[in-house]
This record gives sequence, C-alpha cells and structure tokens, in this order.
Amino acid sequence: MKKLSILLVAISFATAANAQYNIGTSTTDTDRFGNQTTTHRNQFGERTGTSTSSTDRFGTTTTVHKDNFGNVIGRSTTSTDRFGNTTTIHCDSYGNRIGKETSITDRFGDTSTTYSDSYGNRTGTSSTSTDRFGTTTTTYRNSFGERLGTSTSSTDRFGNRTTKQRGNDSNMSIWSW
Repeated sequence: MKKLSILLVAISFATAANAQYNIGTSTTDTDRFGNQTTTHRNQFGERTGTSTSSTDRFGTTTTVHKDNFGNVIGRSTTSTDRFGNTTTIHCDSYGNRIGKETSITDRFGDTSTTYSDSYGNRTGTSSTSTDRFGTTTTTYRNSFGERLGTSTSSTDRFGNRTTKQRGNDSNMSIWSW
C-alpha cells in the first residue's frame, strides 16, 4: 500500500510538471492593405493589449504594442534578408532596445528562433512547425533549454488568425513570448 501511494504521488508530480496552463489568446485581423491588428487577452478573456503591424515598401514590418488603456509600451521592427531569415529588434516605449530575436527557416518550412536581451545575452529559443492543415505550433524554451510553454496558431477562411498560448506556470503572461 505504501509503495502504491508513493507511486501515485510520483505520477501526480510528473503530471503537474508537464501540465500546460491556458495563459491567453491573441486574435489577428488583417485589413485590405495588409496591416494587421492583434488583440491580446489573458486566461480570463480580459483584453490586455493590442499590437498593430504595418509593412513598408522595403518589406520592413513595424509593430506598435499598446496596453489595455492604449498607452504605447513598445515597438518591434522586423526585417527579412534575401534568404528569408528575419531579425526583430524590440524597443521599450522610450525607444531603448530591450531585446532581439533572429529566426531561421529551414527547407521544410520549420523555423528556429533565438532570443537575446539588450546586452546580446541569449535568453531563450523557440521552434515552430506547421502541419498539413496550416496550423503552426511553437515551443518556447529558456536559456537552459527548459520548456516554458507553447502557442498554437490557426487561420480561418477569412484570413484571420487565432493563437492560443499555454505556459508551464498559470501566472505567466502572453507578453512573456
């Protein structure tokens, strides 16, 4: 009996360690000019902010992030090289650089992303794959390789995208990504 109870406790800890909590959703709408507006919500469905993206004629995408009150909390600028790899620079509301991400897409369409802070130190990675239905799944890891969470994106027939984020910690924010 004692061995059985120890086994059950071990199984429950293992299950809890692999549990994924709903930490929010993001819904992206694209207008007829190709500009995108993403509305972010927490795990309770409450709106926490928006991100608005526009692309210039050189292919550079600028995204403005706002909190729920409409205050600008940051900007991201994404550029693509001739191989299709992207570099995104993140800045705070004052224009100070707070991070960078570099994404490389392989010949199968899978993407590997490396994140770094304002000093260039690696803070984490993510890997994205797309299934045959067009649904993308991204797995996020910290600098030690430990899994932090996942996000799954699907696009409806109107071109609108919905992303569901899940994290190892129920207190995690979608802004963590």
